[in-house]
Amino acid sequence: MTRLATSRRALLGGGLALLAGSAARAHGPDPHPTAAGVMPTSVATPGADPLAGRFGGPFKLVAHDGRRLSDADFRGRFMLVYFGYTTCDDLCPLDLAVIEAALKELGPAADIVQPLFITVDPTRDTVPVMAAYVANFHPRLIGLTGSEPEIAAVARAYKVHRRKVRPAAGIQGGGIQGGSGPDAYIVDHGSLTYLMGPDGQFRTLVPHKTEAAAMAMVLRRYLPAS
Repeated sequence: MTRLATSRRALLGGGLALLAGSAARAHGPDPHPTAAGVMPTSVATPGADPLAGRFGGPFKLVAHDGRRLSDADFRGRFMLVYFGYTTCDDLCPLDLAVIEAALKELGPAADIVQPLFITVDPTRDTVPVMAAYVANFHPRLIGLTGSEPEIAAVARAYKVHRRKVRPAAGIQGGGIQGGSGPDAYIVDHGSLTYLMGPDGQFRTLVPHKTEAAAMAMVLRRYLPAS
């Protein structure tokens, strides 16, 4: 493991702990799975969430099939939103696989849920790149990219940190692309999964390392009974 990869994991771990801790405090009794994927023994009934309005907002981005989509296009459906990038070699493929497995576990109840993968690296994640990448995961997963200002705006709305990390001289691997050129970087980014309701408002979030069964349990609490 490179020093850069180690540093990145430390940053991500610290950021997650802060975010998850903040969310848990704001929610009172924590109805969410912990970062280790363990559900609490007492699960509260979903209701008015004090975090509603703090996460999410309008966006207009380009889907992996070239369509121009906005958050309004998903009204009436739940959005399950994850931010990442296609050359991520650890967090993103793991979390997208968990999302896929959780939706499959929900069966027909998941039909009202639209999984979205929003890139934090629009420079490299073009429409064709996104199309090839999302094909590896859930068949209804929509990849979204856009201009740097558009991605910056949606990341700000969801309070997703993202930062290019360039390798120190002599460090290779750790998902770093592009050798020593301008494309030689990884992106340090938040790895929470956001559930947004049919009205476009925030419902809850799911931390990285949550197991698929635990994520399905969380989602089931918010979805209409089938």
